[in-house]
Amino acid sequence: MVCVCNATYCDTLDPVVLPAPGTYVRYESSKAGKRLERSEGSFQRSLHAPVTLTCPPADLVLTVDTAQRYQRVKGFGGSITDAAAINVFSLPEPAQDHLLRSYFSEEGLEYNLVRLPMASCDFSLHAYTYDDVPYDYELAHFSLRDEDTKLKIPLLHRASAMSTRPLSLCASPWTSPTWLKTSESYVGKGTLKGQAGDKYHKTWANYFVRFLDEYAKHNVTFWAVTAENEPTAGLINNYPFQCLGFTAEQQRDFIARDLGPALANSSHSHVQLIILDDNRLHLPRWAKVVLEDEEAARYVHGIGIHWYLDFIGPIQDTVVPTHELFPDYFILATEASIGAYFWERDVILGCWERGNQYSHSILMNLNNFVVGWTDWNLALDLEGGPNWVKNYVDSPVIVDASEGIFYKQPMFYHMGHFSKFIPEGSQRVGLVASKTTNLEYTAFLRPDGAVTVVVLNRSLQNVTFGLADNVGLIAAVAPANSIQTYLWRRWQ
Repeated sequence: MVCVCNATYCDTLDPVVLPAPGTYVRYESSKAGKRLERSEGSFQRSLHAPVTLTCPPADLVLTVDTAQRYQRVKGFGGSITDAAAINVFSLPEPAQDHLLRSYFSEEGLEYNLVRLPMASCDFSLHAYTYDDVPYDYELAHFSLRDEDTKLKIPLLHRASAMSTRPLSLCASPWTSPTWLKTSESYVGKGTLKGQAGDKYHKTWANYFVRFLDEYAKHNVTFWAVTAENEPTAGLINNYPFQCLGFTAEQQRDFIARDLGPALANSSHSHVQLIILDDNRLHLPRWAKVVLEDEEAARYVHGIGIHWYLDFIGPIQDTVVPTHELFPDYFILATEASIGAYFWERDVILGCWERGNQYSHSILMNLNNFVVGWTDWNLALDLEGGPNWVKNYVDSPVIVDASEGIFYKQPMFYHMGHFSKFIPEGSQRVGLVASKTTNLEYTAFLRPDGAVTVVVLNRSLQNVTFGLADNVGLIAAVAPANSIQTYLWRRWQ
């Protein structure tokens, strides 16, 4: 199931309009071929009378409970890597616009989060940083690259211009300049030289400020930075691409002595600082080490998690205790992609199951205090690249530059069931099932007072159910292999 877009055609959505009181709107995507297909219906008034629905009767009822209030949402989005930007710009300009509108405009998914690597990552054509002149502790030679000024920044400006929602940008470094590292290399096992508080650490902290300075000159401001992408990667022997190792203790001390003060004393003191930005199996220990230190904790706002290795770090043992210990710090999913494991195929065009994996992860995260979910590359080529170490993965949008077309995959539509209908500031509320079910679901109260419910059916059977709120009851069916989003106004 894909949509093929080119310079003259791409599927679009209408802007979301709240339905009249007493009615609801439903959007459905399915393995059978629906792509965010919109339909409307009316609530049945009676909640308590015998439920006479289409056979068989739905003894499963999901009831919205707004007395149960949980986290507020930051948002949903993806990442503008060098590779993603190269792929967008490889298309004819009208097709580029279709691609960006598909993600950012009211006729698309209305993404509001964008993650950006600080300099290069594996999804670059080569390894580089913003100051590759050795021992330039003053950062006199710090400068943005063509990848920024000709690719990523123009893309951000175009995305921002199309978006009705303000974009929140988050920047993450993969590696420091090699002359600051014990390995003297972009790749492989290596940490910053010396220890927190010294010239190596101060220079690296100032590099963040310079990055924010230079982007600001191009009219791009950031909501957040992460202290390091996957800090544990740089602790692994022969790690194959850009990394910079930190233990939790090293990250704590770097933030307390160098990065925290550098940001606080700059013109970017409003920028939020996110720790970890690595697999959740490091929780809750990583958060305890950093946030139980008062000096470090005062500079930190949130915790970033990646979805790799989730299968050996259950959310109940990692994210939940972290939220319970540190409820004032948000937890945000900052990276996910399929095809990264050696046993997976890189790109599988039209794969519904990969969309299921995205939605399953998003629902699991949202139902356990996570405030948003960020996909990895916004667009890749048919191979799953470019990637200078051939670490190819899949993406919701796959570009075939030779044909001037791109494919919107099931992952794309699955993302839209959340991003388009759960805007920033929405608050998760209770959704109580009358009996156990294989359906996966979540409910949110939006800032405009409407309710959004997302229901995922990964099973091979249709599931009949009721959806109840103070407005009444919706008689519903979740088709096999489908995802639905429901939206309605409540009685005030």
